[in-house]
Parts: sequence; structure tokens; C-alpha cells
Amino acid sequence: MIESEIPCTIRYADVSVRDPATLLGELREVAGRCGSRIVCFNAENLAGRKHAEAALRHAQRSFFSGEAISNSFEMEALLYAAGTRQCSAAVSFGLHKGANRLYVCCCPESGDLWNQISCHLFFCEEPHEVITPERGTRLMALFGISPAELVAAGGENRLRDLVLERVALLNVSK
Repeated sequence: MIESEIPCTIRYADVSVRDPATLLGELREVAGRCGSRIVCFNAENLAGRKHAEAALRHAQRSFFSGEAISNSFEMEALLYAAGTRQCSAAVSFGLHKGANRLYVCCCPESGDLWNQISCHLFFCEEPHEVITPERGTRLMALFGISPAELVAAGGENRLRDLVLERVALLNVSK
């Protein structure tokens, strides 16, 4: 298996974060011990699990082929999730101070990694992937999708597809 085909496991979690840097450091430490990488996506800024999966897939391809924008796999995944080359914009797609709803991704799942990080994160059932009007408005703003583009694409039920298109288009803008 080549490194660009590392299987990732995704779980949904809730956590209240006082200090993001401390929590990320603790997660990095666990990942290092387990020979894995851990990426935390802000689920509120994603168009569902498929969005997280697409960001991971593109990040792996880019990072392990030597064509990465960033110097870490985790940041590369956030850049793809955000559909941008700007690290300052991509950080809003990760862990933040306060209440977080997250897609936590382990690449690869290794040993008792999930048990080790469960003392930091509360894993729970993933909510049904419905894009509410409020979330739709946020996604349209984050990804520069105009109402006219949404109508031309076939309406609100195509918003997720347009977001996934923005993720894939980052390869073109590199």
C-alpha cells in the first residue's frame, strides 16, 4: 500500500475547548505514539461527512505526492476542507475555543488510539446530515456560492455538491 492510500476512520465528537493549542498538542502526542495523524474538522463549516472524506482524500494525494501547500498533513486537510490556499482561512475549519462539533479523523486508525483520545473528546452519534437554512447561508458565504449559482446548479439540494466541487477545485488553483 502506498502512503497516499492510508485509510482514515471518522467519528463525530462534541467537546468544549478552553485552549485549542493545548488540546491539539495532546492529540498530536497521542497520534505520534500510535503512528497516526488526527485531523479535527469543525462540522458546522462542513457540508457533512462526505466533505470531510473528500478533504482527507485530496490532502493525502497532495501531501504524499510532494505537491502540498502546507508543511503538515493536518493543515493540508484543513486547506482542502476550506477550499482555499490561505492557512488563515482554513483554521476556521478546525478546532476552536468554546463548544465544538467535530468530525475527528484518524489516518490510519491504530491500536487503542480512539480510547486514548476519548479522554479529550466526547464521541457521540453523528446527527442526520441536514443542511438547515442557517447552515446553508454559512456554507454559501464560506465557499463563495451565490444564490444565482445555487439556482443554476439545481437549487438548495445541490449545495453539498457545489461545496465538494470547491474542495476539488483547490487542485486547479495550486
